Order: sequence, then C-alpha cells, then structure tokens
Amino acid sequence: MSVDIDTVRRVAHLARIKVGEGEAERLANELNGILAFVEQLDEVNVDGVAPMTSAVETALRQREDVVTDGGVPAKVLSNAPESDDGFFVVPKVVE
Repeated sequence: MSVDIDTVRRVAHLARIKVGEGEAERLANELNGILAFVEQLDEVNVDGVAPMTSAVETALRQREDVVTDGGVPAKVLSNAPESDDGFFVVPKVVE
C-alpha cells in the first residue's frame, strides 16, 4: 500500500489541514515510510504471545462495586458558580 500526493491532499482537505505543494510530497514520503514499517511489523510471528497493556505487569487497584448516593453534595457543589437546594444552577440554553 502506498500513498500518493492526491491522497495526501484529500486527507488534508478532510482534516481541514492546510498543506502546501512541496509539503504534500514530503508527507506522502513520510506516510509511505510509516506504512512500510507497519507492513514490516506484520512479518513478526506473534503466535502464542499474550496481548499486553503495559511493558511492566501491574495489577489495577479496584474498589468494591457499591452503589451510593455519594453523600457529599456540599463538596460536589463547592466549585459550582451557583447552586440552589442541592442542584447546579445553569443558564437556560433552549428557548
């Protein structure tokens, strides 16, 4: 798979990125290099290799899954610009 200059221009247009004429050719070369590297990675045999989420094995801390009301409405509302009777007050946005 390779990327040509027209594809770079199209992607740049879709992403709303301004790309100059000389820059499009440079980006096409860079993208082709990246795609060649990815194709090279496909050649690696990963049979029997477990998927990893980190280079270092760690256990995530988990809390007990218990439903609560929070019990701290004053703390939750402490940074609110305006509140009333335990609720956030926001400007009306729909007429």
